[in-house]
Amino acid sequence: MSYVVLFLATSIIFLVADAIMLRSVLQPVFARHLGDGLYEGGFRLLPAVLFYFVYMFGVLWFAGLPALKAGTPHTALLNGAVLGLVAYGTYELTSWAVMRDWHPQMVVMDIAWGTVLTGAAAWGGVLAARAVAG
Repeated sequence: MSYVVLFLATSIIFLVADAIMLRSVLQPVFARHLGDGLYEGGFRLLPAVLFYFVYMFGVLWFAGLPALKAGTPHTALLNGAVLGLVAYGTYELTSWAVMRDWHPQMVVMDIAWGTVLTGAAAWGGVLAARAVAG
């Protein structure tokens, strides 16, 4: 049961926080720099869903599950933040290296957000799973 709670809590924290940040902060910055290069419908649903499932697998595997098993939520925070830095950094730095209109402001903002978001979601998921498990 605690693994289900871990997955659900981590996913909900991640999705809600990411949706708020994307709409209010990141999307306007990306729109300013990429303009017509952005997808007109906002995003494609299938790749977005696939990203979240793959990413949640990584967050649980590398951060949530080890911290839950060890009983150390701070481990989820640290490992999640490192995973976020690596994953978002890989995407942003590669995009900046090969895409003409990719801007350093986008790189810095998205890497910082991915680091904080992944660490916080992993930590919150472990706390929720521990609370339910008693």
